[in-house]
Amino acid sequence: MPQEVEKYRKPTRILHWVHMVSFCLLFLTGLVLFIPGLGIIAQDSWTRVIHRIAAAIFIIAPLIYIPLNLKATAKGIKEAFSWGIEDIGWLKAAPRYYFLGDESDMPPQGAMNTGQKLWWLIVLVSSVVFTITGLIMWFAKTTASPAVLQWMVFLHDIAFIGASSMLLLHIYLGVIHPTMTEAWKAIYKGTVSVGYAKKHHAKWYEEVTRRKEVKS
Repeated sequence: MPQEVEKYRKPTRILHWVHMVSFCLLFLTGLVLFIPGLGIIAQDSWTRVIHRIAAAIFIIAPLIYIPLNLKATAKGIKEAFSWGIEDIGWLKAAPRYYFLGDESDMPPQGAMNTGQKLWWLIVLVSSVVFTITGLIMWFAKTTASPAVLQWMVFLHDIAFIGASSMLLLHIYLGVIHPTMTEAWKAIYKGTVSVGYAKKHHAKWYEEVTRRKEVKS
């Protein structure tokens, strides 16, 4: 059995699954509201109830995770907003890598590759937009002006389109694409093989190895 290296800690994996399930429920129930032709499904407002329950979980889960994992949270946020020359190289090499399997020009990556960083950045930004606009539409729908509510709906829809599109791509690359064979295992078990780590996250693997050598 190949040697394994920890990629994601258990609290991070739990948050990922809770957030993913709640967002999928938000996506499906939001789609009913977003597409007029599906309005019949929303009869008796049961989809709105599910949407609001999922929204509460979507908001509360990170609020529980963050104070218990401040260091990991700060590191993750910093990584999402830290972009350099290697990320530009990744973007240039990504089409040949994902469509043709040619990784000769792919620069070594950290714990998150550039695509994952982009997804994580969209998650952070869209989550803030979803939360602010959603709470205003939920609790201020009778007190806010029509103009404010229209802007909240517009921004909510823009975040919905962007985040949902990236979610589908994220699921495809993480579960189906043949080059990302252990991405699913990483978020399920928390580990990847050493070979996979070296190939897909070489910079991160070197850092992990150095930390182990220092501790020993």
